[in-house]
Amino acid sequence: MLINKAYKFRIYPNKKQEILIAKTIGCSRFVFNHFLALWNDTYKETGKGLTYPSCSAELTQLKKKQDTIWL
Repeated sequence: MLINKAYKFRIYPNKKQEILIAKTIGCSRFVFNHFLALWNDTYKETGKGLTYPSCSAELTQLKKKQDTIWL
């Protein structure tokens, strides 16, 4: 019989760490939503989704654009 065990830890970040965590989560949310929309559009047009290499290349280009330089 397999028994899974989990531990929960409470963290107490300071204000600077809270801001960094919020920014990181915000960037992750933006990137996820961007690629979800891109995947949906590609799937509707071609019937196939995106591959990891194409998403990786797109993310690199997304980071270089002036309006998303904050990524």
